[in-house]
Amino acid sequence: MTDHHHDHDHDHDHDHDHEHEHEQDTEEFDTVILTDDEGHDHEFLHLDTLEVEGSTYFVLLPVTEEESEEEEDTDEAIILKLGHDPEGNEMLLDIEDDEEWEKVADAWENMEEEE
Repeated sequence: MTDHHHDHDHDHDHDHDHEHEHEQDTEEFDTVILTDDEGHDHEFLHLDTLEVEGSTYFVLLPVTEEESEEEEDTDEAIILKLGHDPEGNEMLLDIEDDEEWEKVADAWENMEEEE
């Protein structure tokens, strides 16, 4: 009886692993949708979250719909700072300070090299 029970558990676990693997294949990164000033939605892959000097930054990669070879080279990850709008909602802000941007970009490169 115990053997039978054990097998049943094993099968159940196996199914669960299989589902999990399937999810991993389809979506490795979270997707973030940002709306620009003109109201157009842009889709980004959320590659990483960084903490630099007490602020949180998101590293995002634009998702382009036409994947021609020329465009792939121009795709660069962008870094946005997690801030809050006047109502206190989280929002992603462009980093306007060059020095700040450099710091975060360096931190991200170091992190990439470590992995």
